[in-house]
Amino acid sequence: MSRRNLTNSHINLHSTSQDNLDSIENSSPEFGLNHTNINDNNNNNNNNHYNNNNSNRNSGNPFLGSDEEDYDITRHNPQSETSSYNNQDKSKALLQDDSTRFNFEDSTAHNISDYKGYYSRNVSGINDSKFNTDYDSTNNNNVNQANNRILPQSYSTNTLSNGDTSPNLNLSNNDIMSPPAFDRYPLVGSRVASSTNLIVPNNGYPNNHNDKFIYSNRSSPREGSGSTFSSSNNPFTAEHDFSPFGGYPATSFPLLMDDKEDDDYLHNPDLEEEARLDRQRFMDDFKHMDRKSFVGLIGILTLFAAGIVIFIVLPALTFTGVTDHRSAGQVIELLTPYQYPQLAAIRTTLVDPDTPDDAKTRKARDGSDWQLVFSDEFNAEGRTFYEHDDQFWTGPDIHYDATKDLEWYTPDAATTANGTLQLRMDAFKTHGLFYRSGMLQSWNKLCFTQGIIEVSANLPNYGRVTGLWPGLWTMGNLGRPGYLASTQGVWPYSYESCDAGITPNQSSPDGISYLPGQKLNVCTCDGEDHPNQGVGRGAPEIDILEGEVDTALGVGIASQSLQVAPFDIWYIPDYNFVEIHNASITTMNTYCGGPFQQAVSAVTTLNTAWYEFGPQGGYYQKYSIEYLNDDEDGYISWYVGNNATWTLHATTLHPNGNIGWRRISKEPMSIILNLGISNNWAYIDWQYIFFPVTMSIDYVRIYQPSDAISVTCDPEDYPTYDYINAHANAYHNANLTSWEAAGYTFPKNILTGNCKSSKFSGK
Repeated sequence: MSRRNLTNSHINLHSTSQDNLDSIENSSPEFGLNHTNINDNNNNNNNNHYNNNNSNRNSGNPFLGSDEEDYDITRHNPQSETSSYNNQDKSKALLQDDSTRFNFEDSTAHNISDYKGYYSRNVSGINDSKFNTDYDSTNNNNVNQANNRILPQSYSTNTLSNGDTSPNLNLSNNDIMSPPAFDRYPLVGSRVASSTNLIVPNNGYPNNHNDKFIYSNRSSPREGSGSTFSSSNNPFTAEHDFSPFGGYPATSFPLLMDDKEDDDYLHNPDLEEEARLDRQRFMDDFKHMDRKSFVGLIGILTLFAAGIVIFIVLPALTFTGVTDHRSAGQVIELLTPYQYPQLAAIRTTLVDPDTPDDAKTRKARDGSDWQLVFSDEFNAEGRTFYEHDDQFWTGPDIHYDATKDLEWYTPDAATTANGTLQLRMDAFKTHGLFYRSGMLQSWNKLCFTQGIIEVSANLPNYGRVTGLWPGLWTMGNLGRPGYLASTQGVWPYSYESCDAGITPNQSSPDGISYLPGQKLNVCTCDGEDHPNQGVGRGAPEIDILEGEVDTALGVGIASQSLQVAPFDIWYIPDYNFVEIHNASITTMNTYCGGPFQQAVSAVTTLNTAWYEFGPQGGYYQKYSIEYLNDDEDGYISWYVGNNATWTLHATTLHPNGNIGWRRISKEPMSIILNLGISNNWAYIDWQYIFFPVTMSIDYVRIYQPSDAISVTCDPEDYPTYDYINAHANAYHNANLTSWEAAGYTFPKNILTGNCKSSKFSGK
């Protein structure tokens, strides 16, 4: 037989033992304790409340055990309810009147509290099978008497009407109630009594899943008079209060956010603590890591270090060559995989094959035809002019400090495109300067002595904008343009006398000259350093064109000059021997020179269409000089187009004061093509110089008389080759600004050196 929970009688169970219970069962005839399972389908019990319910026993209630009835079925049978209730009250009355108070705190209470099911906590619906006494209908009188004794006055059977002897207590006929709706969140605390009292509605069911059969401010309908329902006296909640959630004690089952559990830190983290831990997470993880984590950390660090070594350290060592202990060999940069035919890039003639036939000769000033001895049409695309790249030209990589230029000359800025040589100036910062431009010079590669040199060019920017300094000029090969150590004492000397003209400052205290004197003069002493002793040598300059702008007229002008030394007084030559061919476009330059050079110069206006930009810009014009270096009949004529602008005759530079003749250059002359910018030249109108600007050169051609052809930098009577090689430091280091800085000294002369010269005749 299964043990059932006690009915809702409130007898004192605190001191009753198991032996007392056994004595009650055996000795009290009133206590006809029925051990029959009321839910057994084979039970033939004659009690009235079973007669009507056998067919409804399996109602589908999930909370009913195999020996329990459905409250929903029995509650609709008034007769069964009355009979059951009377029988129960009859049992209660007998127990209540007994002088013995039962206490089940010992073995009975222990056995009952061992039950972990739902009904162990729902005291108001309990009916233990050991104490459920089933009475016959013949005991109705006793039942009525018991009802009057056990029920409160308000619920006595006398107050019931219509033959219904069962008060509306929402109790089933076997005093076992249907369980309430599934209570997912039962109230915290006792399952029998609560500080919140809920009333059962009239329909017999709780209002919701939290409703309990609890009565407030009055005695329970199951209580006898004078009896008080107290959870503290209930043996089923004294030690444990059970929950339907897996059998856990309800008092330890958290229901509210304020309830504390050991794992609350996982679900309700402390923000401040989390922030602190987050700040210290690395150190905490490091301090508490296990062996496996430590090995993993070491592995990651090893991989990271290996990556640094492989991808950073090793490439750096390889690139710098630190690990290469072999002797440094020649490094050859492969510019292109194209295989050029052997010697195909080398010109075998001085005249460019692209030069048209009608340009093979040119008429000289006297009407004779002079022969084309050299030409470069620049038709080959993409020529470069680094050192040793080209047969005739070199693009220096220097700053032209002699005139305090603002640009840096670089070979990058000189190239050939569209059949022209292009010297491009960019606003590009390099070598501490803000502009970059190009220069080509034929120094020590291509030189000529007397003849005609013709250059076709398109000048840069606008013809009305001042500031740029395009130059087409020639200079003696003993001086290299831009290399100040090489030009000291030779530029712009063209002098064959041994007098004050060869001395520093021309021996004049008035500041007419700042030159150091002619280094390679005609009276150099024996044994001194001189390319050909007994001949006055120098590096005079003849400017085919130096471009500038007439700001008053708003047109470009060409300055065409001879730079010479030593100087006339006030730098004024004898203009009686100067010829202006067209005074409407050419006039003598008001600038005659300064303490570093005397300039015999004229300026000629130019058409703005001969410039790079402008409404009609883009046209090319040819500029040329024609000269012969004879001492008596020599001359220099300058041309723009086919028209001569002015002519300087040899007698223009006759002796003056304490200096003698300045001769028209007999030196081999190299060619310089450049585009510069300098405040020493002209006012710079920055607003209207639209960088990049380009000076384009279509060709360079040299003509000479057929009986006086000399296209060499080392003629027999004016050699330069050996002297340059003997002083290579001065000719190849642009950072050296003086001859002494290059490691050389000026040779002595008989005028100031107290020595003799076997080569000087005393003329």
